[in-house]
Amino acid sequence: MNNDNAYAVITGATSGIGLEFARLFAADAVNLVLVARGKAELEQVSKELREGFNIDVRILSLDLTVLANAETLHSYTKSEQLDVMYLINHAGSGDYGSFITTSWQKEQDMINLNVMALTYLSKVYAEQFAKLGRGHIVNVASTAAFQPGPLMAVYYATKSYVLHFTEAIATELHKKGVRVTALCPGPTASKFQEAAIMSGSKLVQGKKLPTAATVARYGYRAMKRGKVVAIHGAGNKFGAYAVRLLPRRTVRAIVHRAQSSR
Repeated sequence: MNNDNAYAVITGATSGIGLEFARLFAADAVNLVLVARGKAELEQVSKELREGFNIDVRILSLDLTVLANAETLHSYTKSEQLDVMYLINHAGSGDYGSFITTSWQKEQDMINLNVMALTYLSKVYAEQFAKLGRGHIVNVASTAAFQPGPLMAVYYATKSYVLHFTEAIATELHKKGVRVTALCPGPTASKFQEAAIMSGSKLVQGKKLPTAATVARYGYRAMKRGKVVAIHGAGNKFGAYAVRLLPRRTVRAIVHRAQSSR
């Protein structure tokens, strides 16, 4: 990489996979535009990367559940005439529980963040990249994308959207020189489980999960290779493809049992 003028835009950049992507880009001398809600966390990460790698780091404290803030992000990079070559749509949220008992506000915010903001940012940066004949987009999906998810119904549905949307635009944009990747990790050691109130799920109880750094390194390599669907972990790859062979009702029952706390 080593392009002194190149920038990577990363949403959800202060924790988990997003933060680790930022560190990987910084190590490759790519400048950064980091986006998250927490200003203090952004300033801390920015200081680490500026001092550690001598790159330009811009920070924007924005809540991307509000679509106008996604528009603000794009307007900022355009007005600053930043040479954005990479977009990492990492920001996302989840919720755990029976659909009739979970919070509608959390689910509305989840749809706005996981679907609306991601789609808008993919569109405006893809248009920009296509005009230049180069660019990379990574949309962080999940192994949840491959099946319905009882007890996390809306989250699984949003990630299914991310996967299928990403595959579609990757096909459209390939001949224009733009590479688009859906990164599909399984459960990963991060703040996501706490935020989604998932401690009761058997998917994560007592299990040693891969680190965000491990998943990000895998995703970073997949991005550079132009891989369209990147599923982290052999077990996750097997599971993603196995569901194609099973009856739908069996898949639903397996996921429900795996998600259940008892």
